[in-house]
Amino acid sequence: MKITILNGNPDAGNELFDGYLQRLAGALEPGGHEVAALTLREMDIKQCIGCFDCWLKTPGVCVHQDDGPGVCRDMINSDLVLYASPVVMGFPSELLKRTVERTIPLLLPYFKFVEGEVRHKLRYDGFPRMGVLWERSGDTDDEDLEIVNEIFEQVAQEFSGTLSVNESTNTPAEEVANAISGL
Repeated sequence: MKITILNGNPDAGNELFDGYLQRLAGALEPGGHEVAALTLREMDIKQCIGCFDCWLKTPGVCVHQDDGPGVCRDMINSDLVLYASPVVMGFPSELLKRTVERTIPLLLPYFKFVEGEVRHKLRYDGFPRMGVLWERSGDTDDEDLEIVNEIFEQVAQEFSGTLSVNESTNTPAEEVANAISGL
């Protein structure tokens, strides 16, 4: 399985989170998984400006000349995308949120009804499974985690899926790797 980990940790000083992701990747690779870990804070990913050019003027292509298209390419060519972020003030990091917003070129501007909800039509036939891995900060409570879960459930549903993985860095990396390997 090809797995892309989107490391949304904005703080290079948070070595525990980055180390956890390294242990997770290391636990996945012996199982034959190909793991690409993208450290988003080291990439140039500009904010979506809501111009919709990626839908209307240049279908599938964002106006920003940055690393966003590469992230989209890695995502669409994966079997699983794992969104990873510390929970900051009750939400995933702005860095991860910005990256998620930049994946809009992977969708079409047209709509369809799915289970009574409006969803975008997909630009590509197949999309990867999705998962979320979060780190609880000192002020994170259960309600915050419900919000994070709901955000990523909505992202997964927009891409015609559900969250296949929803884990915390409190779970040993080897256990998360085993859960992913069992998908």
